[in-house]
Amino acid sequence: MSAQGKQKRLTTANIRAMKGGERVVCLTAYTTPIARLLDPHCDLLLVGDSLGMVLYGMETTVGVTLDMMIGHGKAVMRGVSHACVIVDLPFGSYQESKEQAFRNAVRIMQETGCDGVKLEGGEEMAETIAFLATRGVPVFGHVGLMPQLVNTSGGFRSLGHTDKEAGKIRSDAIAVAEAGAFAVVIEGTVEPLAREISGSVSIPTIGIGASPACDGQVLVSDDMLGLFNDFKPRFVKRFADLSPLVSQAAESYAKEVRTGLFPSDEHTFKARR
Repeated sequence: MSAQGKQKRLTTANIRAMKGGERVVCLTAYTTPIARLLDPHCDLLLVGDSLGMVLYGMETTVGVTLDMMIGHGKAVMRGVSHACVIVDLPFGSYQESKEQAFRNAVRIMQETGCDGVKLEGGEEMAETIAFLATRGVPVFGHVGLMPQLVNTSGGFRSLGHTDKEAGKIRSDAIAVAEAGAFAVVIEGTVEPLAREISGSVSIPTIGIGASPACDGQVLVSDDMLGLFNDFKPRFVKRFADLSPLVSQAAESYAKEVRTGLFPSDEHTFKARR
């Protein structure tokens, strides 16, 4: 296939251009098989540090490492041909300085081939976002509820109920947009505030627990599929319930193995002669 005929994946510029138009469809992906299944239906696939909780059984995302993100980023990139792919910068990999953030963002992009990185933080991270963006690293922002700060923010809860909270989130979103992010996640934020922010910033807002007022939505794929049962956020809608099917399949397999029925004769491996 010629270079001209090869299908091109969406870029961060394409995602930014969707502001005010078609809503952005985003899901998380952590493995090659899941990425292949989700890719045709998504504009953006996020290799989120949520993998620490849904894949590794961690209580928060704080324990996720840069090497973990790179490994899963590589896996997802093997499974995409359409969607733009963004990889999270994990906790501790960017907060020390803008130079640290740049080094680790470049490492992620070089080793995975992804299209950009996501980091949490508003006004306090604006200088870092600008530093990255002006040096060729596309940045996906994240304001509102920030899971990496769960140990100091009082846990997982919706924000924006008070004037102080709303003012902080509003200022954070504006700072992220002005610093050069191509889009911003708004998480766990009340609908009126999410709607106001979406109407005031020049980049797409991607909501998670922030109402349909945003320019797009992101959902953890394991929540969407009903595979993560440790807890269910109130905003999550399960589009499938695969956990019982997985358990039933394992139970059926175990029964056949224990009774000597698996593999059946027709499925026994026979070498070709």
